Amino acid sequence: MRRSKLTYTALSALLILGGWSAAGTVPAAATGSAVSTPAGTARTASSKPAADGLVTAMQRDLRLTRTQAKARIAAERAAATLDPKVRKTAGNAYAGSWFDAGQGRLTVALTKAAPASTRRAIEASGARVRTAAHSARQLDATKTRLDRLTAPAGVSGWHVDPKASTVVVDVVRQDRADNDVRAFLSRARQAGPVTVRTVAAAPRTFAAGTVGGDPYYTGNVRCSIGFSVYGGFVTAGHCGSPGAGVNGWDGSYIGTFQGSSFPDNDYAWVSVGSGWWTVPVVLGWGTVSDQLVRGSAVAPVGSSICRSGSTSHWHCGTVLALNETVNYSQGAVHELTKTSVCAEPGDSGGSFISGDQAQGVTSGGWGNCSSGGETWFQPVNEILNRYGLTLATATARRRPAPAP
Repeated sequence: MRRSKLTYTALSALLILGGWSAAGTVPAAATGSAVSTPAGTARTASSKPAADGLVTAMQRDLRLTRTQAKARIAAERAAATLDPKVRKTAGNAYAGSWFDAGQGRLTVALTKAAPASTRRAIEASGARVRTAAHSARQLDATKTRLDRLTAPAGVSGWHVDPKASTVVVDVVRQDRADNDVRAFLSRARQAGPVTVRTVAAAPRTFAAGTVGGDPYYTGNVRCSIGFSVYGGFVTAGHCGSPGAGVNGWDGSYIGTFQGSSFPDNDYAWVSVGSGWWTVPVVLGWGTVSDQLVRGSAVAPVGSSICRSGSTSHWHCGTVLALNETVNYSQGAVHELTKTSVCAEPGDSGGSFISGDQAQGVTSGGWGNCSSGGETWFQPVNEILNRYGLTLATATARRRPAPAP
């Protein structure tokens, strides 16, 4: 599936996401311009119809009919737009929210102290209301206390679960009886409402040594592009350090890591030049059509989401948790989003997208795309805010200009 560098230049295509090499043909709509979005600002979810390829992938990975997939995409767009509004309406009584796939709408948890008028207002907006034992502020405070602790390797991570109104601590099954794990859990339970869950394996990052395929390289590491921004692209921090040079699938020089953070965070951005261009496209790898990026509205827990990467290409699943702390062997990484999507070495840095809304860059996980697993991503809006970057988004008005 490789193309010549000349073809890439003609298409103004910097291979976004999971692979620097096999870009496939950029769809006709992708020849539109890369229009600026203010740094860190999430645009309202698009009302444009879902691409056929996205619907097909959701049918395959989420076991939906075509009608169900289209209906879910529309409902998730509505939920993503409604979510920030109900948070504001709920105020201090807000206890979390998530997309309920069975109901096809947003569910909002409120504390018992929530005024009846607040409940009525949120229900009138179209969301479903549930009562929770703890406010989101209380749960976030508990998680913050855990973030201050040093976790042993047998503790794979922790996150707020708004459905259960608790902070869930994940422990690797084989390490449950470990003395250090037990000591950590004892301290964790003192921090606030905590529930312990057993998981099959510890997460790992998905960078890879130099292998064949469709990569971008920094040193002997292969990773995947996340999303185009003005002047470059974002990716995972564990893929390279500031100042490190980046080469494309054909060995040609692309650019340089301008900023990178790992652990604590797992994000980076790379400036591009040398004839490489940036376009607002996520590669579908022939599984689906290449996807245009139109914004970065955050998908609530429960929403469908898809990932593109240079090793395992295109796979879909659902959002399982927001703001999770993941305890990699290299150190804890904070504010990650957990998904049921699989990934494999070399997929690190690749794109997570929900509909046409950019969500984040692949960090790590456990499992693989044969047996399944879970994968975490660093939210893209956090990366944009950290480095003052502007996400490249699609219109059909102008052709994209080359990155400076």
